[in-house]
Amino acid sequence: MGQSRRGPVKSAVPSNLVSPVRRCSRTACGRPAVATLTYVYADSTAVLGPLATYAEPHCYDLCAEHSERLTAPRGWDVVRLSDGSKPSRPTGDDLEALANAVREAARPHDRAAEAGGGKNGGPVGETRRGHLRVLRSPDS
Repeated sequence: MGQSRRGPVKSAVPSNLVSPVRRCSRTACGRPAVATLTYVYADSTAVLGPLATYAEPHCYDLCAEHSERLTAPRGWDVVRLSDGSKPSRPTGDDLEALANAVREAARPHDRAAEAGGGKNGGPVGETRRGHLRVLRSPDS
């Protein structure tokens, strides 16, 4: 008979202490979390990635400011994983490849040389320009 017929206790007063938004784990920081920090002790690595779906006991949620300023102990590596939602900045290699492609496109083409076969010993219908390759469609 020791069983209660009542269901779980429900509070009549709503709580304002628990927020549905996850906050930064750093002390005295109340900003919303945007990234999750995890340590891989076996590899001496700190992994900073997109905000995890669920809060885990051994993971730390960080705001944008604290995730950008993150440093690891001496001898440790920091791996930053991007979520792909925001576009990454172009690197020097990307910009250089774009500039080279524009320069090549601005040069006059020698159509007579292409008529006898492909340049550089390639198959007919293929033109090599540096590391780029132009393939002609079979219809043209």
